[in-house]
Amino acid sequence: MSVLDEHSFALCLTHDVDRPYKTYQSLYYAVRDRRPGHLLDLLPWREPFWTFEDIMRMEEDLGVRSAFYFLNEQHLFHDRPPREWVRPENWMLYLGRYSLDDPDIRALVRRLDDGGWEVGLHGSYGSYRDRGRLAFERERLESVLGGRVLGGRQHHLNLDRPQTWRYQADVGLRYDTSLGSSDGYGFQHGYDPIRPFDDEFVVFPLTLMEAALPAVRSAPERAWDECERLLADARDNGAVMTVLWHPCYFSDRDFPNYGGLYRRLVERALDMGAWVGPPGDLYRDLDHATAADREPASTAAAPPDARSDEERFGAQATGQD
Repeated sequence: MSVLDEHSFALCLTHDVDRPYKTYQSLYYAVRDRRPGHLLDLLPWREPFWTFEDIMRMEEDLGVRSAFYFLNEQHLFHDRPPREWVRPENWMLYLGRYSLDDPDIRALVRRLDDGGWEVGLHGSYGSYRDRGRLAFERERLESVLGGRVLGGRQHHLNLDRPQTWRYQADVGLRYDTSLGSSDGYGFQHGYDPIRPFDDEFVVFPLTLMEAALPAVRSAPERAWDECERLLADARDNGAVMTVLWHPCYFSDRDFPNYGGLYRRLVERALDMGAWVGPPGDLYRDLDHATAADREPASTAAAPPDARSDEERFGAQATGQD
């Protein structure tokens, strides 16, 4: 029996590890908020975006686990052509990232895995259309992890549907959570996991990214009302609901109220009888019958689906995370 048969709905918890170190953001926030104190975060012993222990303690206290998706982004000056060095958008995209060779990152990956958290792949910005790059990133992360990476999410929610999913499946990934929006939320892609190729590859649509919620800083109850509405919708429809909370959003001084909202979301889901955990655990629990196993017992051939891939799954979609 599946956990979906035993619970009112499922809540999948995910965290994209984009920038665990606060670098240029210190200057940006100091100017934006007119708070020079942000500059103190440039001191080497202050790492406000390194919130992993806080997240792990919270989830341990709640009796749940989540997925952390690690990024292996290219370096602007080492990996990108010189013509791209002068574009400001590329400074934001490629600079200030971390390396999987960082001893603290490697230790974190192993500590998460040892504690029962899922370690997954946060495919780099251009990997959604580059099967070779995606394979390299999966293999690189698995070498740090010392085990298999089951799935993950593409950076900036970049998707070329269904080609990105074909690449992911080809390199050995079994699920993806990129189908969603950075500025909207809800069940626009349905209440159930999607099998784009009618096989064991599964898409868990992203229901909610924390940055899309309204007025979290100024009116957190308004944001909570939206979370509670989504939870009720998930319960009423037996849905799989997937949420994304970036680790930096647990820094309350930089992103007030977000960490508390996450805890409240998980607590309420548990109270409502939901299964709560990482997508990888839910994936393992699903019935992965093959397409042949699901064929109706009839000798009559089904009419071919004349729609193109774009018509069936949508055109290229990109977002911001």
